This record gives sequence, C-alpha cells and structure tokens, in this order.
Amino acid sequence: MIQTELAMEWDIFLVAGVGSTPSIFNDCTHELQRRFHESGRDPIIRSLFPYGDHTQSMLRQIAAVGKDLSRLGTAVRAGGKAIADQVRRLSDGRPALFIGHSGGGVAAYLGASLLCTQGVISDCRVIQVGSPKQPIHPDFRSKVSYYFSVDEEGKRSDPITRIGSWGGWNKNRFGLLYWDRRKYAPGYINTITVLGGHPHYFRGRDPFIHPKRGSNLSLTLNTILNQVTDGDTAIT
Repeated sequence: MIQTELAMEWDIFLVAGVGSTPSIFNDCTHELQRRFHESGRDPIIRSLFPYGDHTQSMLRQIAAVGKDLSRLGTAVRAGGKAIADQVRRLSDGRPALFIGHSGGGVAAYLGASLLCTQGVISDCRVIQVGSPKQPIHPDFRSKVSYYFSVDEEGKRSDPITRIGSWGGWNKNRFGLLYWDRRKYAPGYINTITVLGGHPHYFRGRDPFIHPKRGSNLSLTLNTILNQVTDGDTAIT
C-alpha cells in the first residue's frame, strides 16, 4: 500500500462528477491541507471539473459520462481528455493521486492512465468514490481503488455504483466461456458507511456527522488514504 505519508508527497487532484457545485471539495481540500500541514507537508491540491459544473446542461454531462463508460474503441473519452489537458498545464511531471467522485472517478481513471502512458506524469493512483463500474485495463488494475457507500446494515446505499460493469469473458479449465463479473475490476474494492448516500461522501458538517464515527468526510478520507493500493495488492 501507499501509506498516507507517501500520498502527501504527490500532487492531489479532486475530480468532480456531473452537476457538481464549485464548492463540492472545499471542506475536503481544507481537511487534507490541515492533516498534511500537521505532518510538515504542503502538497498541491486542485479540484477539476471534467464535465462542467451545476450551471451547465445535466443531459450533456450525463451523455459525456456515458460515452466515457462505453467499451467501443471509437468512443470519445471527453472526461479523460479534459483531465489530461488540465493536468498537463498544471503538473511538472510529479506523480499524482486522483480522487474522483461519481462520474469524476471515470474521468480520473481515463485521464490518469492516459497521462501515465504518455509519460506526462511519473506515476499515478486513482481512487474512485461512488463511481459507475468501469473496466480497468490490467496494466492499471493495481493503481485503482474503488469505494461505495453502505448503510448501517451494510446494504449498498449508492445507486450510481450499480451502473456499468467490470465483467468480461473468460475460459474455465474445460475451455468453456463464462462471464467473469470482476475480470476488469479495480485492484482494491471496499465500502464506506456514510450517512446519506451518493452525494454525501465528502460532507463534513451536520447532518452528516455520526456521533461515534464522526463526519462522512473524515470517514471517507480515513478509509481511502489508508488503503491506496500499490502494485502488489490483490482484489478483495
């Protein structure tokens, strides 16, 4: 695993999904800065909006995410291209940690894999939070972690994470084809017990503060920063 200390040394990009307000990551950014400053570090943290924000057409944004999820090789990867273009302007080649919420997780993976493949950044890790299921190329599987919310009873509470598929065809020991639903899954998959659901992972204020666990924001950051995978981590 990449421990929190290492992640602090990297550039950090927070990637928003469709219909997000410009302030969606404000509390998250402040909390990350606070934690890192306590350890004597000052990483670059930026918010990216590959599909636009809440002032732009929701239908257009949703359509763009749909195209990015397509398995057709000719599909336009608008979100990934937007991420790659923005990071090229902002980065000087340092490794980057991408934390993408909802459709932002889709764009984060596409952009990060493109940037690494082209040698624009030296390394990358991608954390998808409440994102649609997206096939991950085997070369990047160990670099991608995936998280979805569950309620107090452990039941999935984020419908967006039911969209898409990691599946692909495999052959069993008899040479017969079967559908492997995790053939192209991320390298690490875990849950986060948050109050609410899909829009609320990064909420740090009432009513999203549990009396014992603390705020959704703190729980989300604690979970994802302690479990960013490296190349040796297997699927759970």
